[in-house]
Amino acid sequence: MRGWVSEAITRIEADFQRSADTHLFRLDVPGIIGVDIYLKDESTHPTGSLKHRLARSLFLYALCNGKLQEGRPVIEASSGSTAVSEAYFARMLGLPFIAVMPKSTARSKIELIEFYGGQCHFVGSAPEMHDAAVALAKTTGGYFMDQFMYAERATDWRGNNNIADSIFTQMAREPHPIPAAIVMSAGTGGTSATLGRYVRYRGYDTELVVVDPENSVFFDSYQSGDKTLTRACSSRIEGIGRPKVEPSFQHDVIDRMIQVPDTASVATILWLETLIGRKAGASTGTNIWGALQVAREMMAAGREGSIVTLMCDSGRRYLDTYYNPDWVAERIGDIRPHLEVLADFTPTR
Repeated sequence: MRGWVSEAITRIEADFQRSADTHLFRLDVPGIIGVDIYLKDESTHPTGSLKHRLARSLFLYALCNGKLQEGRPVIEASSGSTAVSEAYFARMLGLPFIAVMPKSTARSKIELIEFYGGQCHFVGSAPEMHDAAVALAKTTGGYFMDQFMYAERATDWRGNNNIADSIFTQMAREPHPIPAAIVMSAGTGGTSATLGRYVRYRGYDTELVVVDPENSVFFDSYQSGDKTLTRACSSRIEGIGRPKVEPSFQHDVIDRMIQVPDTASVATILWLETLIGRKAGASTGTNIWGALQVAREMMAAGREGSIVTLMCDSGRRYLDTYYNPDWVAERIGDIRPHLEVLADFTPTR
């Protein structure tokens, strides 16, 4: 048993050594003066999203806590990207992998999970995922990875090339090396917990702003302090927003939250494509809409500085959803009012 665990950890660490850090690039946003906005591109990970970091941390955490066994299945409750990344690591270790997800999950993500050898177990909506994953782990003798429980503790928030450490290292030679704000959406809450803890640990004067989509309880819970809130519906922005307050969501390390309309999130990724020539997932739109709001506030207050946010994954996974006008009109709503707002920040050609 110990021999297999040691070999598994070695394989994961070797994979990490073969991987370069993700790029941080500055967005040239017309109309934003004196405030530099940076986008950390997490879509360049081997599995194409920010969740690659989380999956690696979760596997190492589970291995070092004696939870994974050779040949036993790994189960996860995930709407897509975490499952894609965990399927990658499960295949690396020769472990069966089953993802529990809503049946509305983008087909492209399902195909990626299957590409890495994983299986998909579908439920009606996000609130059903946890119990279904627990039941599957029991009937198969597998281990429920439970990203929503362990995300905030699986990552070493003090450094060790976590995302916060990476951001501040890459910002070191910029005009405003210590960001005035980092803007981040929450799925598990693990990344925002890492960012908030790291900022405090290093003593940086950086505000952590967490943005939240509709149909998520995080914003209301943060405003009210009630950690028992629940909703009966799922977020329409894949990968972020939850129907209940997950254990990894740490209120106390967040400086403030902004609620972002889903129509604004989708409009923003279409606008972003005009700016950088690339498609991003809708959670990136949530992040950038929040970053633009913070930038406008700084300009109004006469403040200069920098803001960092994340490109969570590529829009290529969502060509049949967020980049399909008919699907957006039916499932999200009219995005034209937010496109009109973004027109003030659109480059002229």
